[in-house]
Amino acid sequence: MASIKKRGTGWQVRVSYKDETGKFRTKNQGGFKTKREAQLFANEYEIKSDNGELTSKKPPLFADYFWEWFETYKESSVRDRTKATYTQAHHILEKYLPNMPIDQLDRRNYQLFIKKYGTTHSKSTVSKMNSLYHASVKDAVYDGLIKKDFIDGVKLVFDRSRTRKVEYLNEKELLKLVDYLITTRNPHFTSKYMILTGFFTGMRPGEIGGLRWPDINFNFKTFTLKQAWNETTKDFEPLKNESSYRVIRIDDELLNLIKELPRNDPKKRVFANQYQTIPTSSAVNTALRKSMKETKIVRRGFHFHSCRHTHVAYLLSQGIDLYAISKRLGHSNVVITSRVYAYLIDEYKNRMDDKITVALTGLHIKQQSDKTAKKDVQ
Repeated sequence: MASIKKRGTGWQVRVSYKDETGKFRTKNQGGFKTKREAQLFANEYEIKSDNGELTSKKPPLFADYFWEWFETYKESSVRDRTKATYTQAHHILEKYLPNMPIDQLDRRNYQLFIKKYGTTHSKSTVSKMNSLYHASVKDAVYDGLIKKDFIDGVKLVFDRSRTRKVEYLNEKELLKLVDYLITTRNPHFTSKYMILTGFFTGMRPGEIGGLRWPDINFNFKTFTLKQAWNETTKDFEPLKNESSYRVIRIDDELLNLIKELPRNDPKKRVFANQYQTIPTSSAVNTALRKSMKETKIVRRGFHFHSCRHTHVAYLLSQGIDLYAISKRLGHSNVVITSRVYAYLIDEYKNRMDDKITVALTGLHIKQQSDKTAKKDVQ
């Protein structure tokens, strides 16, 4: 209910409404030049009251909302490593937007935040953080906490000098390193077998460590990925996401190498060494660096996970379809594969362009041949 009164040369409005607890509250607003302006304000306020938009509770800071959103919707379904990423994202908001309520953020303010943060971070880092924030904001809109998605359409800003290209071995280097690993392998120490598996399958390090003997079908030549290995907890854990649960075809050479490994581990882990432990990433990387040094391959940023990148590079060089590669990697869609390996895809684009040109030339030749054949008939 609103009352409008003349006050000096202007008009004043007094609006009564119920807050979210059901208590009556009042809103006084003066300074209107005309009675009509006062009436419009009163009408708008009453509409907000009817829609439940008036509340005495202050909207949370964006940083606080983000963490509450994570605990509500994400925490129970993510792994420890992923939780660390959300924790990092929360700290970033506390640092760059410490006192910003979520309802006061708009596209311009958020763009300024991305600009400031992005100038000292890589494209992949900025993109990752932005995607997490965007997911929370979409839910804030859906839940009615805010009206607009202020992240939609924001342009990412990043430090190009910090944006690394995907590190991988070329075909010559790959063949040389694989030959060395096979020649110097020892079934009692499984690090080199794990590296070879990375090269031959494109599996993630955790997926390789989590492989169990029942997951291998020697008749159909497949690995069925059901779990990963967490080197921190020394236990199995769920795979990264739903699309990570997959079946991978493998070749005879890798199968024959795997058959050499002992099968006396109580947990039936394929890559348990003679001490019945799975080599840590640090141990595998040590073996990898020593092997690269022996084969005189210089790649400073190359590590265990880079075996997955090398697998993709090799398949692309052989003309394997990107969709098939995406499924093999366990990506949920081809868009993710295209984004992660955009640099590699661009490298092989010229080769594909040559194939396209040849195909189109063949179409032209066929067309001319058909015309000639028709003339001969006539």
